[in-house]
Amino acid sequence: MPEQCDPSPYDALLLLSFGGPEGPDDVVPFLENVTRGRGIPRERLKEVGQHYFLFGGVSPINAQNRELLDALRSDLAENGLDLPVYWGNRNWAPYLTDTLRTMVHDGHRRIAVLATSAYASYSGCRQYRENLADALATLQAEGLPTPQVDKLRHYFNHPGFVRPMVDGVLASLAELPQDVRDGAHLAFTTHSIPTAAADTSGTPGDHTPGGEGGAYVAQHLDVARTIADAVRAETGVDHPWRLVYQSRSGAPHIPWLEPDICDHLEEQHAAGVPAVVMAPIGFVSDHMEVKYDLDTEATAKAAELGLPVARSATVGADPRFAAAVRDLLLERAATERGGTPERCALGALAASHDLCPVGCCPARAPRPAAAGADWRGPVAEAPA
Repeated sequence: MPEQCDPSPYDALLLLSFGGPEGPDDVVPFLENVTRGRGIPRERLKEVGQHYFLFGGVSPINAQNRELLDALRSDLAENGLDLPVYWGNRNWAPYLTDTLRTMVHDGHRRIAVLATSAYASYSGCRQYRENLADALATLQAEGLPTPQVDKLRHYFNHPGFVRPMVDGVLASLAELPQDVRDGAHLAFTTHSIPTAAADTSGTPGDHTPGGEGGAYVAQHLDVARTIADAVRAETGVDHPWRLVYQSRSGAPHIPWLEPDICDHLEEQHAAGVPAVVMAPIGFVSDHMEVKYDLDTEATAKAAELGLPVARSATVGADPRFAAAVRDLLLERAATERGGTPERCALGALAASHDLCPVGCCPARAPRPAAAGADWRGPVAEAPA
């Protein structure tokens, strides 16, 4: 097999995602999984679940992951890689532990993992690694072989992730009325997180005190700037832009990243901006946060203001993203075999690290996290 098409030592790829309910009866149990250990009353979860009930209790994320799964399998097959692709979720079926158990029974022992989160943060990286560690501990407690799992690097600045978003912004600009198009503002959106978590995101060298946002904010800013530059090169128009946030869910007294997208729309309207393109660069697919917080809530706010808006598409199952995953897989495989492959990245920041170092995106309380420099194998017993 040619070196550039060799996935060894990996014998399988795991698509690891968040999960979501697939019917009204699933909503509260799903939210209980998401919030386990936080002591949130069931009645409060029913209130939170109203976003899902507006869509029949079905999150779009599972259907989108099935589409991505098909795209990954097709891309690998079309490029001569006979590598099975599995799918597991953190918070709903198919559950991560069940999928890993199936993979082990199928004979897989060296597994590359793609998480559907492109940026560094506790919830977007280390928490996935903690879930992997928990799943491996469960397999060990069941007497099963524990495979080695390696999480593929952050892909926020990979061309296969960025260029589809450039096209999405260009398409959204074209949707706006011609008389407001050139003056449109670009609002690049991502999930808000507590400022304390943002400040400790990334490697210890990325950490920033005082609400500066660490690697989480820096990576998003770099992607936003890269897209804005590409739009200017394509259209000849220099659109003003800003990184804004959505989907805050924490207690009011805890500082989270701001401004919120709805507040930002109000500010832009008051400043006389004629139109806004909302570009959800922090999300891989058009899941519930995009469908509700942007397509429903923010769009309603814009209509109330009389402000023309368009919302650009996420990457989803774009063939360029599937090809990027193949690239990430082969890049990591070559590294594991002792090579030094070229690592594709756009923007000012370098390609991300392969192995999360000690102190990367630290947890609130220490827990084992697989696929990192501090991982020493499964704990002796499965966690309660």
